[in-house]
Amino acid sequence: MQRALTQWKRLLPWGKKSRLNSMDGFQKVLTVLLVVLAAFMLLPLVYIFNHALKPYQELFIYPPNFFVREPSFQNFVELFLVASSSSVPVSRYLFNSFIISGGAVVLVTIVSAMCAYPISKHKFPGHKIFFATILLTLMFAPEAVQIPRYLVVSKLGIMNTYFGHLLPLLAMPVGVFLLKQFIDQLPNELLEAARIDGAGELLIFLRIVIPVCMPAVATVAILTFQHSWGNTETSTLFMQDDEMKNFPFFLSTLTNGLANSVARQGAAAAAALVMFIPNLLIFLFFQGKVIATMAHSGIK
Repeated sequence: MQRALTQWKRLLPWGKKSRLNSMDGFQKVLTVLLVVLAAFMLLPLVYIFNHALKPYQELFIYPPNFFVREPSFQNFVELFLVASSSSVPVSRYLFNSFIISGGAVVLVTIVSAMCAYPISKHKFPGHKIFFATILLTLMFAPEAVQIPRYLVVSKLGIMNTYFGHLLPLLAMPVGVFLLKQFIDQLPNELLEAARIDGAGELLIFLRIVIPVCMPAVATVAILTFQHSWGNTETSTLFMQDDEMKNFPFFLSTLTNGLANSVARQGAAAAAALVMFIPNLLIFLFFQGKVIATMAHSGIK
């Protein structure tokens, strides 16, 4: 009977031995420091939610409050009223944003993977120079390539089209770098065995490389979505028709052209939260893949 009670207690959450009891003093101190650091990194997330719920009297109070004292949804009501009075329905802006972000995630992932695979596993002449050139593009500021991008998009005749949104987003050096470093860990013997069995390069790429590199693919997808979802450059430079502009561009115009700097600040605070939530949900959904990529897990 006593033995059965002991086993039953072990099954209960409070009956299990805490991991802290098996840690030494240094590990406990390190755990506490990491928890404090994690709480500190959550402060921007807490602030953006509190800021969106602040009434006007709290938005401009000095010194500013970190936490909202009198939560209100008035900012979201104001954002809805502004959106409903727009000449172009806000649903059109949202539709454009989802089309652009979804298309960018798919195309950038495909292009980055197809670029990283031959650099990693097919040592063609000049592959190191080619990869170094891709990494060199990380040094260019976005403003330095705006004019060349505009000329390319203009010459191709894709202004006011969805492809005009997508083409400037296709080149993602960070995505190529992450996927190349991940593919480097694939054993060459595995690919050779597939070739001996008669598999072509396309089949190897789709059936072996991509499934094994899914953590890196998910990371590239997250980075691409974050960049494309909040991007206003293509709408500002390449789109003249309002019907082809995206939701971030519409939100950026909420406080433009007003007689003072106070009007619509509540709507802007609510809009910032609306823009942030999709990024948060995407990251939470794929966070396990991101951690696996950063740890260079390779083949299990």
